[in-house]
Amino acid sequence: MTQPVAVVTGASSGIGEATARRLAAEGFAVVAAARRLDRLEKLAAETGVRAVELDVTDEASVAALAESVPECAVLVNNAGGARGLAPAAQTAIEDWRWMYEVNVLGSVRMVQALLPAMLRHGRGHVVNITSVAGLGVYEGGSGYTAAKHAQHALNDTLRLELNGQPVRVTEIAPGMVKTEEFSLNRFSGDQGRADSVYAGVAEPLQAEDIADCVAFAVTRPAHVDVDLLVVRPIAQAASYKVHRVQGN
Repeated sequence: MTQPVAVVTGASSGIGEATARRLAAEGFAVVAAARRLDRLEKLAAETGVRAVELDVTDEASVAALAESVPECAVLVNNAGGARGLAPAAQTAIEDWRWMYEVNVLGSVRMVQALLPAMLRHGRGHVVNITSVAGLGVYEGGSGYTAAKHAQHALNDTLRLELNGQPVRVTEIAPGMVKTEEFSLNRFSGDQGRADSVYAGVAEPLQAEDIADCVAFAVTRPAHVDVDLLVVRPIAQAASYKVHRVQGN
């Protein structure tokens, strides 16, 4: 039997890269997709995944990827991110637009592009990496929480619409995950502000923890659908309540 194909977006770093590595280790033929082809090619050399340049905000780019993937068993919609932490009354509309375009419309584009291949081959699994920000709100996070709430709604709607079809739909909603780029991108490259997010937190989640959750969901028996998996570090009770230790 041929290896089932798994497409992972945002695979050039963080959760996407860790997921691509893990699914390859699980026996999937992984298509690692992202904008930074140089990073993907390094990942491909190390793991044997297939590197594909992809911009989820560009319909032509998404269509080109779909054209090159005639069969798809798993789609991991991981591409996304946050920008800014200003109050809603002062936040930049352009930041909102970017977050909605990448997190929400990017996921929609990928589903529309690859769902036909899943249905054609009689199996499929859409895994949407969202956030606990899609299940609650916090001060300064209006744009990001709005985008992640929309992605959460997309996930649940897909599950209803695909009921009766051989396609599973899973949402994985991480809490605080320490990766090299998430907070750095949120604060426009300000390393000090990025580091402060994790200050005093003994053990935030790592990208590999979320990859482990993805691997668990996609390797369940075909009749088992993990609808929603919320995962936080033990130090985080909610988005706005995190245990921090001074001097750590």
